[in-house]
Amino acid sequence: MGSREEIVAAAAKVMREQGYAHATTKVIAQTAGYSEAMLYKHFRDKTDLFLSVLTEQLPALGATLGELTADPGQAPLRDNVVRIARLGLAFYLEGFPIAVSVFSSRDLLRSHRERLGGHGPRVLLDGVADYLRAEVALGRLKPGTDVEAAASLLLGACFQQAFLATFEEREPADLAERLADTLLAAL
Repeated sequence: MGSREEIVAAAAKVMREQGYAHATTKVIAQTAGYSEAMLYKHFRDKTDLFLSVLTEQLPALGATLGELTADPGQAPLRDNVVRIARLGLAFYLEGFPIAVSVFSSRDLLRSHRERLGGHGPRVLLDGVADYLRAEVALGRLKPGTDVEAAASLLLGACFQQAFLATFEEREPADLAERLADTLLAAL
């Protein structure tokens, strides 16, 4: 593993333990066994490193949504929705401890939001809606399905379960199949 990958892995560990707001580049570099100068050879700043953690260390929900949207008919609809729910649960469970500290201050949140540009949490919501829209186009979901509301229900449930598991310091129940079945029954 190269220095960049070690730094991203260390950042994920430190951010999980301390949250984004309290994870300093100095501590991340020390945890990876490198100098802060080495960290800055690979990343512009902590936000750039955070985005790398989201895309490289957390379950690949965004990439999966892209694949499913590009070719939704490869697997049964239920299997795809279960897969999204399972990845959503894992993504939020892993990401919640990292991102929650960003909400500790309005100024920090505003700054973080501005620095993320178009890479904020709406990307996943839009990705699920785009996938569901592709299923409507295939005829596997009813025409007129409110894909934005369905995406919100699915990811909202995943987020809530991750929040509860994190708060209660327990492993989350694997509700992916139940969430998918309940959502599809309503659609």
